[in-house]
Amino acid sequence: MRVLLTNDDGIEADGIEALVAALASSHKIVVAAPTREMSGMSHAITVGKPLSVTHCAYLEEAYGVETYCIDGTPADCVMLYLEAIADTKPDLVISGINHGSNLGTDVLYSGTVNAAMEGYLHDIPAIAVSLEERSEIPFAEAANIIRATLPGWLDVDETPFYNVNFPRQFSGGIPSFSYSRIGRRDYINAFNRYEEDDGRLYYVMAGEIDDDHSDAMSDLVAVKNGYISVTPLMTDLTDHILLDTFQRNV
Repeated sequence: MRVLLTNDDGIEADGIEALVAALASSHKIVVAAPTREMSGMSHAITVGKPLSVTHCAYLEEAYGVETYCIDGTPADCVMLYLEAIADTKPDLVISGINHGSNLGTDVLYSGTVNAAMEGYLHDIPAIAVSLEERSEIPFAEAANIIRATLPGWLDVDETPFYNVNFPRQFSGGIPSFSYSRIGRRDYINAFNRYEEDDGRLYYVMAGEIDDDHSDAMSDLVAVKNGYISVTPLMTDLTDHILLDTFQRNV
């Protein structure tokens, strides 16, 4: 299988190397990832500015894989590879392994998730993978679990798009999956306010996570309880219930 790997932590991140190491022996791996960290970029793309492309000698020499280091956003990396570089369409796009979770409504802001989404928009199966900060689970172990689970996730009728999150530690010490829906994640005191001596104001995003509004079937609760959360995603943001209400009243 031909697999395109990307991320939002940058091409030199430990998480993407773990995926390369786990998959390179059994799949044709291509890496197209940002030159530097691009967290929180959502689905931003670069318009009207040249995107430079180089190669990552370390990954190519260590694992014998094809690499493209792109000076752009995570979505740029996938789009540019698929639209301009690739001679052959990949069979799968995997984004990650992200250094930190992408749970609940954070998927809307996540560069990791939206890089995978770009593959899905090209009708390619796509998986975003993240690992909780300060997790006891090594990236290598998470990558090997992904490798072992791929056949089942891809054996579905429609083109799949998954958001996968590993917990800090496994419940009972054994990797187990929870197929969950997106929860609601809020932030308390999301910005810290600072004032310079000359009166200028600036703000720094910080905030404390508030997951108290999520139900037991959510990805947030699954990861908190030590499970690997798997959430099938889609790009249709239509409120079909409200739409049906209006259409019945026409």
